[in-house]
Amino acid sequence: MPIKLPANLPAFDVLTNEGVMVMSDERAAKQDIRPLRFGLLNLMPKKIQTENQFARLLGATPIQIELSLIRMSEHETRNTAAEHMAEFYRPFQEVKASGEKFDGLIITGAPIEHLPFEEVTYWDELKEVFEWTQTSVQSTFGVCWGGMAMINYFHGVQKHILSDKAFGCVRHTNCQPASPYLRGFSDDLVMPVSRWTEMRRDEIEPIDGLNILLDSAETGPALVEDPAHRAIYIFNHFEYDSGTLKEEYDRDVSAGKPINVPANYYPDNDPSRAPQNRWRSHAHLLYGNWINEVYQSTPYDLNDIGK
Repeated sequence: MPIKLPANLPAFDVLTNEGVMVMSDERAAKQDIRPLRFGLLNLMPKKIQTENQFARLLGATPIQIELSLIRMSEHETRNTAAEHMAEFYRPFQEVKASGEKFDGLIITGAPIEHLPFEEVTYWDELKEVFEWTQTSVQSTFGVCWGGMAMINYFHGVQKHILSDKAFGCVRHTNCQPASPYLRGFSDDLVMPVSRWTEMRRDEIEPIDGLNILLDSAETGPALVEDPAHRAIYIFNHFEYDSGTLKEEYDRDVSAGKPINVPANYYPDNDPSRAPQNRWRSHAHLLYGNWINEVYQSTPYDLNDIGK
């Protein structure tokens, strides 16, 4: 089944042209089944690009999903048109005040990893989001900085600044093949990494209840399950498009910033050649498995979430 999106959201046409199952509000209203309600708390500056990336993964499953776009209430967005934000996004405080509940919530990364969590301008409200998920969301997926922030808030795990950016397509090991989130996964796999910080296995592993599902000898833990908080945290970027690492590399080269060629991304590590996408199938597997777990566990009556 498709993902339900407003027909005039840019992602609607983008995904339709790619063959992703998309449904308008009008068509979805004729369906008798209850769609899953998912929220995307989008902390990235390029809002439309991020919407497309996550909607593509959510829309590839046979379950109808209704996607709501959420923003921080007081944080100013400079890289996306105000008209787009006004039409498609609601501030978190409005969502919270409405009493709405969600089957799933994705909290994206943000390009602020150099800052201590407490110095982020919207940290107090984000902590409020984390607490709200415990009563109003069946399952939360924290991505990159969003995942680091969640595991820090709930468990005190710290992020550590790297001397060089972890950047490229990095091999990871499947640590728990029996996990329902890793159904269909290979024993090892490639995942895009783009960050100046890391989370450390020796700080996560001793914490009761946290399960490291994917790990890398090079860049550390990548996917962590937190059953007590009905959450999973991923510190890398399965959602990236084929050209996202190239865009980041070209941006930094143009700005004169020191940046390494993203490892294992271009054929023969040659930036003049078209990059290869070697993670797409595992990206769809992970998000499809997560959606299936949400579908299997969420109550039919949304009001029962969090009880």
